[in-house]
Amino acid sequence: MPAFVLPQVLLSGLFGPRETMTPWLRHVSDVLPLTYAVDAMQRVSATPDLTATIWRDLAILAGCCTLALLLGAATLRRRTA
Repeated sequence: MPAFVLPQVLLSGLFGPRETMTPWLRHVSDVLPLTYAVDAMQRVSATPDLTATIWRDLAILAGCCTLALLLGAATLRRRTA
């Protein structure tokens, strides 16, 4: 799990702005779910209104969570008693 989470934390824009990253790191960051969570939280803290961008970020996060749950359920071994 740390091998999956650590790159997301480093590339999400939590510690530094994503605009200063090299282009290939920014493209990798664009596909990581934590980037959308950080972006949504930064927008919520900046403005009290729920904008279309915040809703987009929340939809992407919900989709990633659903996909992770489905993949986890599909790969778990089933035991019958």
